[in-house]
Amino acid sequence: MGFLTSARAVIASAMADAMRPPPPPDITRWCRENIVFDERSPFPGPFSIRPVQFLAEIHAVLSPEHPCREVTLRGSAQIAKTESVINPTVAAWHEYMPLNSLVVHPTNKAATDWIDQKWYPIRRAAPSLRRMFGRGGGADKNSDAKFRQETLDRSGILKVTSAGSPDDLAQTSHRLVVMDDLSKFEMHAKGDPEAMAVSRGAAFEDAKILRASTPQILGACRISAAFARSDQRFYNVPCPHCGNMAPLTWENFKARIDPQNLADAHFTCEACGSELRHSDKPALIANGKWVATNPRGDHPGFHLWRAYGPQRDWASIAYEYAQVMGWTTAKVSGETEQALRDQVEAETEQTFWNDVLGLPYEQASKGPDWEKLRDRVENVPDGEGRGVGIVPARGVILTAGVDCQLDRTEVQVVAYGANYQRWVVDYRVIPHHIGDSEARVALDALLKASWKTDLGLPLQLDMMAIDGGTYTEDVWSFAKRHPWSRVIIVKGASGQNGPIMAPQKFERRPDGKAKRRQKRAFMLNVSQLKGDFYGWLAKEDPAERGHVAFAKGLGDEFYRMITSEVRVLRRSTSGVTTSRWELVEPSRRNEGLDTMLYAEAAARRKGWTSMTDDQWRRLAEERSAPSPEGQADLFDATVPVIPKEQAAEAAPKTTKKPASPPAKPRETPGDWLGGRGDKWL
Repeated sequence: MGFLTSARAVIASAMADAMRPPPPPDITRWCRENIVFDERSPFPGPFSIRPVQFLAEIHAVLSPEHPCREVTLRGSAQIAKTESVINPTVAAWHEYMPLNSLVVHPTNKAATDWIDQKWYPIRRAAPSLRRMFGRGGGADKNSDAKFRQETLDRSGILKVTSAGSPDDLAQTSHRLVVMDDLSKFEMHAKGDPEAMAVSRGAAFEDAKILRASTPQILGACRISAAFARSDQRFYNVPCPHCGNMAPLTWENFKARIDPQNLADAHFTCEACGSELRHSDKPALIANGKWVATNPRGDHPGFHLWRAYGPQRDWASIAYEYAQVMGWTTAKVSGETEQALRDQVEAETEQTFWNDVLGLPYEQASKGPDWEKLRDRVENVPDGEGRGVGIVPARGVILTAGVDCQLDRTEVQVVAYGANYQRWVVDYRVIPHHIGDSEARVALDALLKASWKTDLGLPLQLDMMAIDGGTYTEDVWSFAKRHPWSRVIIVKGASGQNGPIMAPQKFERRPDGKAKRRQKRAFMLNVSQLKGDFYGWLAKEDPAERGHVAFAKGLGDEFYRMITSEVRVLRRSTSGVTTSRWELVEPSRRNEGLDTMLYAEAAARRKGWTSMTDDQWRRLAEERSAPSPEGQADLFDATVPVIPKEQAAEAAPKTTKKPASPPAKPRETPGDWLGGRGDKWL
C-alpha cells in the first residue's frame, strides 16, 4: 500500500528552503571547516581556536553582520596575521554574499607573493574556496586573471593590487577592502594610496575596511595612527594563582630577563607577584579576553605581539633582545641555544621593536651638537686617542665610502667591529671628478694602500662602496675595473621603508642588453641608516653597543657634515604624516654623512651585521697581531704621485662626461688637504 505526499507540502518545503537565509557569517567557523594545517605547522591538523583564542573577537568584528566599518590590527611580524585573519576574512565574505573585494599590498612584488605563497595554497586546500574560485594557478597564473580573480558563478571578484598602482585603486567599488602591511605604503604623485583604498568602499553603507600591519617609525607610522584613534584593545590574561586579569607587556617581561639565563625569561603577576611561565601560556590564552583602553575610539583596534603567538616560546624573545643589546656573554644551554640561534631575526633595535614587540620605533631624528662631538674626541689627554690613518688593533672590517661631486671625490675610511661598533680612520678629498683619470688613479691607490693598526700591522681595504646615484656611467666605468668583492655601487632609495640593503634590479644598457647588477649594485634605505647612525652617534661609552669612535684631527668641517641633517615630520593634505631628512642649515654639506653610510653598506656586504662570535674571534686573532718583525710600512701619507700626463696614458680610456659649465669649488673651513695641495697623495 502506498502513500501520496501532498503537493502543497512539497512546494511549501521547497519554498521554505529557498527563502531560508544562509547561516550567520562566522569567520571562526569558516576556519574550522576549511583549514587543515600540514605536518610543517607547529599545530598540524584541523584548525582549533583554543591556542589562538584571541582571534575569536577579531573574527567577530570582521563579520559582515558586525556594525563597525573599520578594523585595525597592529602586531608583530610572523604571528599569522595573513593566514588567520586576512585570508579567512576574504574567503568567508565571498562565501556569504555576492562580493567585489580588494586586497592592497605595499608593492607589486608583495601582492604577487601573497597570491602565490598565501592565497593559492589556501584556495587549493579549502573546500569552500575550491567551490567558489576553483583551484587557482594554471590558466590564470601569469595573466591579468591572477590579480582579478572571478568566482566560478560570476557572483564576485577578488582584486589584488599594490599601493604603488594608483590607477588600479580608482574607478572601482568594493564592499570589503583589506590593506596588508599598511605601514609600508608610500605616498606617490597621484595621492595617498591609503585614502584611495578607503574611498573604494564609499559606495557601500555596510563596507568593511581592514588595516593590518607591523608598525614602523614612530610619528610616521600608518598602522599606529589608525590604532591611536581606535578603542585600543589589549588581550588580558588571568593569573593562574590569583585570577588577576592583565595584558602581557614588554616592560613586565624585560624586567625578568637574566642575561646569564635567557631561557628563564618570564612574566610576573602585578597583583600577587607570582611567576607566569611559558608552560602556562596555553591556559592563559584560552581564558583571556580583549579589553578596550580608549573609550573615545571610533572603531575596534587590536594589538598583538609575539608573546601571545603559539609558534614561538618566550625564551626566543629574550634571546633576540640579548642579540640586539650585544650581550655576548648571554648563554643558554645545549639544543636550546642552537634552536634560538636558528630563530634570530632581529639585527637592529628598530627591527626588534617592530617585528618582535609589534611597536613603533622612536628613531633618532638628529645627531648631537657637532662641537660637543668634536670636543669629545679632540679634548682627550695627550697620548690617548688615535691619530688619522690608524686602525684599532682588533677584529675589524675596513671599508671606504665614496661620494662623487662635480669638482671633487670625497672618501671616508671606517673600521667596523663586533657589537655594531665603528671607528672612523680617515677622511680625504680628491680634487677631481670621478670621470677624470686623476680621480681614478687616486682611488686605485687607496684600494692598493694599507693602513697600519695600533700595533703596526698593515691592513688593506676589504671593500669600497661608491655612490652611483649621480655620474652613473662614470662610476660604473671605474667600478668595473675592480672585482665586485672589492668595489660595489650603492644608491639611496627614495622610500622610507624596505630593507636596509637590497640588490638593484636589472637595467638595460643603450644596446638593450641587461646590466648584471645583483652582485655589484645595491639600493640603500638611507632613511633608516641615518636614524640608526644618529642613535649610535649619541652614545659616549666606548664599550657600549653601537659606539662610534673618531680619529683625532679630522677637522671641524667633518663633524659639521656628519651631523648635517635632521628628520622632519610633515603632514600631507590628506592628513598622513610622512618624514624626510633635510639639512639643518642650507650652508651645511652632507658628504661626510653620505660617505659614512656608503662605508657602512660595504661593511654590511662583508658581513658586519651577520658574523658570529666565532668569526669575530678569528678575525681578532688575525688583525690584532703585531706587525711582523722587519715588515716595511705599506702605507704612507706620501704614496708616489703619478704625473698628470703619465696618469692619463696609464688610465683606461673612459667616456667623456657631458660638458658642464665649470663650477666654482665650494670654500670650506680649514685646510681639507692637510697642506698637501694638489699633491694630496
